[in-house]
Amino acid sequence: MCTMHGLLRHHLARLVCPSRPRRDKESPDTPPRVRGTRGWLAGWLLIGIALPAAAQFERAPEPRPMAAPLATMATEEPAYRIDAARHIYLRYADRIHDGLLPPLLHAIAGVRTTIDAAGQVRRIEITREPAVAREVLPWIERMIRAAAPYPRPPAGLDEVVWNELWLIDRGGSFQLHTLSEGQQQVPAGDDTDEDDEDGDE
Repeated sequence: MCTMHGLLRHHLARLVCPSRPRRDKESPDTPPRVRGTRGWLAGWLLIGIALPAAAQFERAPEPRPMAAPLATMATEEPAYRIDAARHIYLRYADRIHDGLLPPLLHAIAGVRTTIDAAGQVRRIEITREPAVAREVLPWIERMIRAAAPYPRPPAGLDEVVWNELWLIDRGGSFQLHTLSEGQQQVPAGDDTDEDDEDGDE
């Protein structure tokens, strides 16, 4: 009789408060459950690092107002590059990187701009895309178009083609290769891979 009462109490206790299965330590074969918080936290950290850089290029800066530029004194297209680059520097003076560029740039983009006889932008072509940071391309194009009119082409030319490299840092400052002050050297042993983009220029 005592044994029967004992069994009844045991079964009632299991019904009221069922025992929880013991959780074994996860093995390497456990299906991905985003173990702990490390998986998703690492992902958000990477996104958090990438977003500030991309946000710099969501909206192009407004160019400084200035009087209409004079006709260029250049007599050929290569010399016109200097006038066009100076024009960009005047219109976006607060975005020009002062001094040597950092050793690792956010992006380098090659752009070919065709300018007509009135100094207006006729066509923009990308000749070199950044390795990663392609968000800079529409940003560059908007700035080039907003900076028109440019110095008029050399006498006798209906249009001029201006080839340029845009050297851009993570903060949204830049230099143009034509007027660049150069780039700092990568510290020895630093193999950080930002849009590499090369100290090869």
